[in-house]
Amino acid sequence: MMRSCSDTLAAALLACAPLLACAQSACSSDGQPQPAALYERFINADCESCWASAPAHAPGPSALVVDWIVPGSLGDDAPLSAAATQDALARLQELQRQPPAGTDTHVSEVARPAASPGRLRVATGPAVNDYLGTGISLIPRHGRAPSPDGAARYAFTLVLVETVSAGAEGSPVARNLARNALQGIWDKRSKLPKEERIAWMENRPMRIPEGARPERLRVVGWLQDGAGRVVAAAEAVCR
Repeated sequence: MMRSCSDTLAAALLACAPLLACAQSACSSDGQPQPAALYERFINADCESCWASAPAHAPGPSALVVDWIVPGSLGDDAPLSAAATQDALARLQELQRQPPAGTDTHVSEVARPAASPGRLRVATGPAVNDYLGTGISLIPRHGRAPSPDGAARYAFTLVLVETVSAGAEGSPVARNLARNALQGIWDKRSKLPKEERIAWMENRPMRIPEGARPERLRVVGWLQDGAGRVVAAAEAVCR
């Protein structure tokens, strides 16, 4: 049954190509300015007071904020275990940082649009049972392929986040709680045949975790070059 649901959503995504452009897509980064910084907050699932306390440093208004709940030593008995994800551990490992005993914050500068390989677009499509259609693509500047010689290689990250308003769920600040994540590599082998305006694209159904409220879900994403620099970022807004 799970495979059937996934296959149904995959078919819906293909019908909406490129990148969930069909009418059902209510959340996308279209028309939004590119974030100037990627602001990632990590909270140990054991530390309930960390969630209930305001962070020491507030992100700027142009920052893309992601809140990761890191699995703690208490396992399923941790106060925040329902929102803990292995994706948080994978992200910490990518950043070469240890899991925090309480909280940790990492800030990455995002390259200016003129210095990026193109415009990053993220979007969500229709929800089917426990899955949400999601997509990420790189739209080259001036309609050209990002790398004419095929040498470019980028790592993309797409995160399904649940928006939590300040004062809700015991949090004193607004949060983008990471619920699921997708990572991959775009290189010359990923270029779509007979397509230059959208050179790289990924459409995937993402599972909606138990306890997440679908109406609060959207996606954010970023692109890193071979040196790990964030060269583009995007945040979907639901209208």
